[in-house]
Amino acid sequence: MATVNPNPAARSPWRKRILLLGLALVGLLFAFFWQPLTQYAQTGASYGARVACSCRYVGGRSLEDCRKDFEPGMELVTLSEDAAAKSVTARFPLRASQTATYREGPGCQLEPWQD
Repeated sequence: MATVNPNPAARSPWRKRILLLGLALVGLLFAFFWQPLTQYAQTGASYGARVACSCRYVGGRSLEDCRKDFEPGMELVTLSEDAAAKSVTARFPLRASQTATYREGPGCQLEPWQD
């Protein structure tokens, strides 16, 4: 009579090791690319704020219409407006936020970065 191993836990150490190795690899990749991702997010938020501010306060278009001026790949950048301050804030989720303010003469200028 053939015996079957009734204990499935006997095979699980290999599965656990593979799972832990996979999680460690994902963690290592995340740590390795953390700084470049932050820099790309900051650049995208800055670009979005500057372009949307110019579009809104120099061009006189609506904020929704200004999204047409974004480059492909900027779908995650969200825009908000402060009409009293004549500023537009662009945010990249969980990574970066940047504000551009309209001033008579120089136009839209980015606020200094806050590290």
